[in-house]
Amino acid sequence: MLSSQSRGRRFPEPEHPMRTAFQRDRDRIIHSAAFRRLEYKTQVFVNHEGDYYRTRLTHTLEAAQVTRTVARNLGLNTELAEAVALAHDLGHTPFGHAGERFLNELMQPYGGFDHNAQSLRTVDWIEVRYPGFRGLNLTFEVREGIIKHSHFQDRPAAREFGPDEFPCLEAQIVDLADEIAYLAHDVDDGLKAQMLTIDDLNRSELYRKSAEQARESVSNGDERLMRYQTVIRMIDAMSTDLVTNIAARLDSAQIRSVDDIRKAGTALASFSPRMAPMVNELKEIMRRRLYRHYRVSRMTEKAGRVLARLFETYMAEPRQMPEHILRRAEHDNEPIARVVADYVAGMTDRFALDEYRKLFDPDERV
Repeated sequence: MLSSQSRGRRFPEPEHPMRTAFQRDRDRIIHSAAFRRLEYKTQVFVNHEGDYYRTRLTHTLEAAQVTRTVARNLGLNTELAEAVALAHDLGHTPFGHAGERFLNELMQPYGGFDHNAQSLRTVDWIEVRYPGFRGLNLTFEVREGIIKHSHFQDRPAAREFGPDEFPCLEAQIVDLADEIAYLAHDVDDGLKAQMLTIDDLNRSELYRKSAEQARESVSNGDERLMRYQTVIRMIDAMSTDLVTNIAARLDSAQIRSVDDIRKAGTALASFSPRMAPMVNELKEIMRRRLYRHYRVSRMTEKAGRVLARLFETYMAEPRQMPEHILRRAEHDNEPIARVVADYVAGMTDRFALDEYRKLFDPDERV
C-alpha cells in the first residue's frame, strides 16, 4: 500500500516534506498519551508483580517488531504495518483482557465495550493534540487497520470502512504478529513466574521442536539460556511460516494489487496448514495452564471488583471524575456511560488501584 495512494485524512493536511503519511501516523501514535500509558497496563501479570514481566507496552513493541519483519520480507509498506501494530492496543483497559471482559459486561446496557473499537475511538476522538480537530487525524488505512486487523465483520465501528472489504495486507499481518508475540512472551513470563512447567509445554509440538533446536546450541544446560533460545526459535518458526504461507497464497490467488486483497473475500494472512494446528495447540495449553492459573484468576476477580466499583460510583455521581472528563458529557453531548467507560479504559493498573483507594478508603487522601 503506497502512502501516495492513501484515501487521505478526515481533515486534509499538507504533506510533510520529509515524512510519508504513514510515517507521520506512526509518529503521532508513539507520541500520544494513550501509547505512554500502555507501560503500566497489564499484559498477563500486573505491573507491580515484578519489573521483568511484559506490560501492554512491551507486548506492543514486540508485536510491532514481528510485524516489521514480516512486512519487510513480503515487500509490504513497513511504516503502515508498524503504525497499525503500535496502535492496535491503545484502547485496552487496565488489567488486560479481564478488564475488557468486565467493562464490556458493565457497558452492555449502553452498547458494550470492545478494545479494538476503543483503540479507534482513542485516535479519532479521545486524544486532543491539535487545534483544528479532535483526535490524531490518522490516514484512512491506519484507522481501517486498527478496527479491521482482526475479526471485524460484527463490529459496528468497522462499517465506516466498507463491511465487505478486507483491509490491506499490512493490517492483516498485525493480527498474526500479535499472536506470535504474545504466545512467545507468555511462555517466557509463565516459566519465569513458575506458573508454567516444562512438562506443561512439552505437550506442545511447537515448543518441543523449538526446545530441541535450542538444546543443540546450549551446551552447558543453563536453564535460563534454554528458555530464551527456545522462545527465539518459536518466534522464528512462526514468523518464517507466516511469510512463506502468505507469499504462497498471494501467488496461488494471483493477487497483484491492494484492490485484489480487499476483494479477496477472505483474509490472506494465515499460518500454513502445518503450523496453524501447532499454534492452536499451544494456545489451548496456555489457556488451560497459564491464563486459568489460580494466581491469574485471583487478579482477574480483583480487577473485576475494582472496575465494577469505579464504574458504578462514577455513574452514580459523575462529578467525582475530573472536570476535563466531565466536559465530554456536558459540551460534546457524549452519553455519560460512554464518558465513564472512556475514563476507566484509559486508566493504567496503578491509577485504577489508586483511584479505588481514594474513593473507598476513608484514610486515603483524595
